[in-house]
Amino acid sequence: MSTLPAGAEPRRTVGPFQLLALGVNGIVGVGIFFAPAEVAAQAPGMGAVWAFAVTGLALVPVALAFAVLGRRFDADGGPVVFARAAFGERASFLVGWVAYVSAFLSASAVNAGLARALAPSLGLAGPVGERFLATALVTALVALVATGMRVSARTWTALTVLKLVPLVALLGAFFFLPSAGELPAPLPATGGSWLKAGLAVMFAFQGFEIVPVIAGQVRSPERTVPLATVGSLLVAMLLYVGLTWACVAALPGLAQATAPLVQAAGVWGGQGLERFVNAGTSVSALGICLGTLVTTPRYLSTLASGERSLFGLERMTPSGVPMRALFVTWVLVIGFVNMGDLSELFALSAIAVLMQFGVTAAALAVLSLRRERNLKPAHALLAVPTLVLGLTLVAFGASAREAAVASLAVLVGFALMQLSRPRVPAPGPQP
Repeated sequence: MSTLPAGAEPRRTVGPFQLLALGVNGIVGVGIFFAPAEVAAQAPGMGAVWAFAVTGLALVPVALAFAVLGRRFDADGGPVVFARAAFGERASFLVGWVAYVSAFLSASAVNAGLARALAPSLGLAGPVGERFLATALVTALVALVATGMRVSARTWTALTVLKLVPLVALLGAFFFLPSAGELPAPLPATGGSWLKAGLAVMFAFQGFEIVPVIAGQVRSPERTVPLATVGSLLVAMLLYVGLTWACVAALPGLAQATAPLVQAAGVWGGQGLERFVNAGTSVSALGICLGTLVTTPRYLSTLASGERSLFGLERMTPSGVPMRALFVTWVLVIGFVNMGDLSELFALSAIAVLMQFGVTAAALAVLSLRRERNLKPAHALLAVPTLVLGLTLVAFGASAREAAVASLAVLVGFALMQLSRPRVPAPGPQP
């Protein structure tokens, strides 16, 4: 497949609604189908609802920080290009590499989990069948992504709508039933439980940060990227608060529920709604699988697009696909989904998100104080809550194992930097 000449840009095919759908798809994954029980164990009763509401509001300044910078950088990469502008190539390369490692590990785990859930119904039960199905699933999704951003955007938008339909149906059944207002009295949650509940909620809200990663494919990114970044968080916050409320009202023993949304659907809408919401779990997982395979290669292509080139990974097709980076991602994900138990592959998630939050906040502060990109010093104030939340996430949400995996990823990143070569300027007209 042909690639664009140096300096040329692909056609921008992603519109506002499609970018908003990407952000919502990134946040509303499989986790919300189980998160209310985990949060309720730390913040019982209506405390779980308040945990989702307060944490969502606390993340709004973080989304605004991404939005403020996202509107000023119309290239792919998000935090990678933010770091390049503020701190130079070395920092940008390492941020991009750690984000990429975390993303392809997460993509491997989600694809393997979906294959494990679907395999029995397809007659492929057992490790061999599950791995075969995971390999086929990843290959099919990568083939779809390779066709171009236009097809990918339409597909992730359709999957986002499909995953939201059963969740909205659950909310409708809850709010329009006469007994919906008969809620249990709020139970207290004291001490460290609120912090643990907030951390669980914070992980459930992750995903809006991927919106600027495809900014180079978006029409009118100066308007679309900020709206989709903040809008996806607000949509998810309203949805999560309502869903958790429905679970609290339906399930007195919510903390012990194994599938809280599905069980709450059975209470409010019977077996039909229960089956509908249960099917939504697989659709939601499929949407996440596609979203990760669209965005993950762009971390790799962006870290290779600066002053130093790395194996031509930055090359883009006219349809907006970093084909070499996509191929490398396909090989890595296929390798990991065939390794067996992938429950540990999320080990870099907390630190990778912290790095993206922290680098974005620091870049916003530095560029604001320099008054670059039409930023003013007042914009630097948004960096403060972002840094506080990021440090809280890593201090209380990251483990020693995650730190070890992150350190190993950084060392590999340094080795890759040694393999990169200074970019040769494109030949220009002779004087």
